[in-house]
Amino acid sequence: MTMNVREAIDRRRAFRSLQPMTVDDDIVSDLARCAGLAPSCFNNQPWRFVFIDDAEQIARMKDVLTEGNKWAHRASLIVAVFSREEDDCVIHTRKYHQFDCGLASGFLILRAVELGLVAHPIAGFSPKKTRAVLGIPDDYEVITLIIIGAKDEELNPVLNDKQIASEKKRPPRLPLPEFAYRNRYPAS
Repeated sequence: MTMNVREAIDRRRAFRSLQPMTVDDDIVSDLARCAGLAPSCFNNQPWRFVFIDDAEQIARMKDVLTEGNKWAHRASLIVAVFSREEDDCVIHTRKYHQFDCGLASGFLILRAVELGLVAHPIAGFSPKKTRAVLGIPDDYEVITLIIIGAKDEELNPVLNDKQIASEKKRPPRLPLPEFAYRNRYPAS
């Protein structure tokens, strides 16, 4: 499947109804390569990823998820995104490692969409438990988990009403005037 970036952006959705899919070395390397092409401060590339596709390891990862993310138990691939402040620019009070990991995650997510996959980043997990399950040293900050799988047309039965609504229809986006300004922030 080939699409342009705009098509991938338009198709990207945080679906929660997943069905099993085969994850092979090509998918993992493709996603990793695309993430690695993201820009970073002084090209420091502070991001680190653990790609989890082993069934036993995915089962262990279920314990790191919050109750609201039980839908992610159907993931075929989970990507842990982590970094350290000292691996990237710190300019005054601005710590770029988180921003740069966000850029790399965005590249990974858009490539997954282009491949016809669902790639849903989540915040509902325990970083401490994630580090323990994956062997990530304590000096790394686990920033997000990206839940990846094939979209299932049947709704996942563990979804709550709000999650079901967002499966059926894209949640509303802010109107442009509420977040995009020209030349300066508007006076209140």
